[in-house]
Amino acid sequence: MLAEQYQPDRCEALFDAKAQAALEQLSPFSPPAPALYGSPPNGYRLRAEFRMWHDGDDLSYVMFPPGQRDAPYVIDYFPIAGPKIAESMEPLRLWLKDTPALRRKLFQVEFLSTLSGELLITLVYHRPLDEAWVAEAEGLAAQLNCKVIGRSRKQKITLREDWVEETLNIGGDQFRYRQPEQCFTQPNGHINQKMAEWLMLHCERTHTDLLELYCGIGNFTFPLAKRFNRVLATELSKKATEAARWNTAINGTKNVEFARLSAEEMTSAFSNTRHFRRLEHLSQPLNDYQFSTLLVDPPRAGLDPATLKLAGGFERILYISCNPKTLNENLSHLVSTHQIEQLAFFDQFPYTEHLESGVILKRRAI
Repeated sequence: MLAEQYQPDRCEALFDAKAQAALEQLSPFSPPAPALYGSPPNGYRLRAEFRMWHDGDDLSYVMFPPGQRDAPYVIDYFPIAGPKIAESMEPLRLWLKDTPALRRKLFQVEFLSTLSGELLITLVYHRPLDEAWVAEAEGLAAQLNCKVIGRSRKQKITLREDWVEETLNIGGDQFRYRQPEQCFTQPNGHINQKMAEWLMLHCERTHTDLLELYCGIGNFTFPLAKRFNRVLATELSKKATEAARWNTAINGTKNVEFARLSAEEMTSAFSNTRHFRRLEHLSQPLNDYQFSTLLVDPPRAGLDPATLKLAGGFERILYISCNPKTLNENLSHLVSTHQIEQLAFFDQFPYTEHLESGVILKRRAI
């Protein structure tokens, strides 16, 4: 985000304008009045990455405006960063600048932090990393009280662990999450908690089961497990699935199982058109589940046609969307069988055009 975009006094008004525009786009589907969840105007972003710009022995964080790869924008101040990132950026830059073994051919710096105060810094290079790099990186990690990873082509060096542990307070309960480097995690922790609480608010306790697609590390899985008899959650990423299983154990959740399948593969398994060995570890056959609710949190591309068809067979659909355009496209299919029961907008990325949406659909009476 560039400095001119940061307008904390207008944060609420900018969000209201985005929400109103999104609501107008949804008007053909007769949605209810949306619930609005705003973000803090600063200190909210728990993930950030910057290119590093070398000028002799000097070093700067930079970003590039869209379409201007030859015009770096120096980042001297990044107020939207979470507290742990914000307090570490300048000490890190100075340490890197004054340490040739860490500065040489440094290409990019990536930050991953948590509401609970952990920080992981990944340093990306255009050169192989050696023992001298390790020695200096260990000093850096101790100085900043953080975890450090070094990456270069076909090389990864991890000091301590390659993950942070987050604690979220949702509905009066605490949930712990291992968040690995290079796995998707929600970038705005405050909004993340609000999204989970909104889902729980509109899911009464039931003896039926929940199918979740695109579950990631189990971000929404564990809070919602308190509302359903059993949960089957699927995710294609091997690393995210491994983290989700660790998170299951650390949260003491007994009614959740994970399967490493894409949404498309799960649709094939559901229709019995393809057998997957990756489902054989389940404690019961797929057709023994009593699914009534489907939760989806797809990427920006939205749901594919086969998954849309699968969704049409559920009593309720919980849809978290990061792209109003594909949400509208998907809803144009889903409203033939379902109607929108609840709607919410979440300001995941203040000062940008991006908007997170939550839609709960209920099957129409026949």
